[in-house]
Amino acid sequence: MKILIIYGSLEGQTGKIARFMENLLQKDSHEVILANANDHPPVPNAFDALLIGSSIHFNSYNPLIKRYVNDNIEELNRRVAGFFSVSMAIVSNLQEKHQEVNQLTQQFLTDTGWHTDNVWHIEGALKFTKYDYLKKIMMRSIAQNDIGPIDINKDYEYTDWKKVKDHVSQFSNLLKTKFHGQT
Repeated sequence: MKILIIYGSLEGQTGKIARFMENLLQKDSHEVILANANDHPPVPNAFDALLIGSSIHFNSYNPLIKRYVNDNIEELNRRVAGFFSVSMAIVSNLQEKHQEVNQLTQQFLTDTGWHTDNVWHIEGALKFTKYDYLKKIMMRSIAQNDIGPIDINKDYEYTDWKKVKDHVSQFSNLLKTKFHGQT
């Protein structure tokens, strides 16, 4: 299968997750093209399946991802596709944070008209070494409420790589079943 993975990332964690997905799919004998939304990604026409991912910042998905989905909605709805949402809210133990992310994701899918059954919520990272001072203070304040004490002089990665691997494996198996009738 020929798969396109497009991601929108500010500090790099969504890109790191996308590269991890690319490697897993290649090991499973898929041809994969990885594209950053900033670099004018290819249109979906030449691909059997797509994975599109975006981080959430200030209760919003990457505008380039939203534009890509809007510009290619007909093709996306004709293909096997999945959306992976990367956020720190998923790390929280507070159920209302998870509900907020689910609502934000559903609103994104509704606004764009994208009909995919493959939606994954993935834990992000705190990249304090990439933040300016004001953002460090703001992110520490937000994170301390959900996570506990935070040192603004180091980065924290919360991504559950096993969960990501399980999602990608299920997606790969779905493609094999749909296109080849095998598992």
